Amino acid sequence: MEPHRPLTHRPLTVSYDDVLEALPRVHAVLQPTLLRNWPGLSSLLGCELHLKHENHQPVGAFKVRGGINLVGTLNDAERRAGILGVSTGNHGQSLAFAARHFGVHCAIVVPKGNNPDKNRAIQQLGAELIEHGRDFDEAREFVSELQRQRGGRYVHSANEPKLIAGVGSLAWEVFEVLPDPDVILVPIGLGSGASAACVVAKHRRPETQVIGVQAANASAVVRSWRSGAHETDLSIHTWAEGLATRVPADLTLGIMRELMDDAILVSEDEMRRAAALILKHTHNLAEGAGAATLAAALQQRERFIGKKVVAVLSGGNLDLAQVPVILDFL
Repeated sequence: MEPHRPLTHRPLTVSYDDVLEALPRVHAVLQPTLLRNWPGLSSLLGCELHLKHENHQPVGAFKVRGGINLVGTLNDAERRAGILGVSTGNHGQSLAFAARHFGVHCAIVVPKGNNPDKNRAIQQLGAELIEHGRDFDEAREFVSELQRQRGGRYVHSANEPKLIAGVGSLAWEVFEVLPDPDVILVPIGLGSGASAACVVAKHRRPETQVIGVQAANASAVVRSWRSGAHETDLSIHTWAEGLATRVPADLTLGIMRELMDDAILVSEDEMRRAAALILKHTHNLAEGAGAATLAAALQQRERFIGKKVVAVLSGGNLDLAQVPVILDFL
């Protein structure tokens, strides 16, 4: 594993104070989620494993924390104009949920062939759903044109300090329940969860390691973090749509370069096995991104023996067509 490369010249754009400012806004709408030590998984791994159950959020994933904070701080003109977003599902549901709560129009662009359950959930929350492009990044390019046509506040899924500050409430809750974790494993799509966890952990307990986890088949962010360059992919092939990004985001990548301790890449089958084990031991559904952190703990089991490990189960919005495939790994 390569060490992180600190960017000492770059000031952080999200602070622990920003997270504290977001807390009452987030907790006025969302209850803290469960942090539970599962004995079966702990025994399997040889460590004290705690799952942070963001799959219990009202939209089934952690991103709603950031949506509540950002939409809750829009000015009157921005609320009247509405918001636009691009998503493979969880960011879209986050914005749709927050927009409905605050009475703001919301349009979400998703790639063609996106998880149908996530698409349906976005629409059920009252947002306008638009399908365009073959993947997240093509959908993102289209939303820029849509904004030129319609106006409205475009909400990027990572380059938004208010989103990251809201997501920071997740790690804040971890430290309120478990003050001394040795390791926090966080999945990386564009890195809002990992960067937020870094900001909180390095304030609350600097010796706690924050380790990001990304799919080996969609590894541009981790490669960029390791190399110090801005690396991209022409195409990606992962069933974990929450990790399916080809182009890093500047804000989150910068924070991770400053503060993240390490990164782990996991395979498609490692995530499937982890999802199967979560289902077996906890009776919770985990989507690919949500299972990635357990996959990393399993892959590097010897590294974590005897430690207190928090694995963020970032979401449970699993495409049900994946269930038979996952069950084959039990």
